[in-house]
Amino acid sequence: MRIWLRIQPWSSGAFVLGLSGVFVATAVQTLLYHFGIELYFASFLPAVFFTGFLAGVPAAALVVAIAVPLVWWTFIPPYFEFNPLIASHVDAIAMFLLLSLLLIFLADWCRAAVALLKAGTAPRKG
Repeated sequence: MRIWLRIQPWSSGAFVLGLSGVFVATAVQTLLYHFGIELYFASFLPAVFFTGFLAGVPAAALVVAIAVPLVWWTFIPPYFEFNPLIASHVDAIAMFLLLSLLLIFLADWCRAAVALLKAGTAPRKG
């Protein structure tokens, strides 16, 4: 866990972790879709939180920025086309953006709390 929390928020490793989260979330979403579960952003919400917790706010924002057009193009009918969205799809995207914003703040607070706990339990010299 200590290795993962050493990732600096604006580093290339953070963005690679974010892209990896998008890849894993897309694979899980594809599996859910093949089982008949059409929750468009279900697997992307945990990816946003864990990326924000492990890699910081910029990488989590990258996950959100990639997830919206990816889900629109891949999982919202008509598939593999960018057509105008109906009201329920716009609502799903808006809800995902709202929940992602909350999850990013929560992940950032958790990251800060872990850093404070780690700093408070450091052995003191003297």
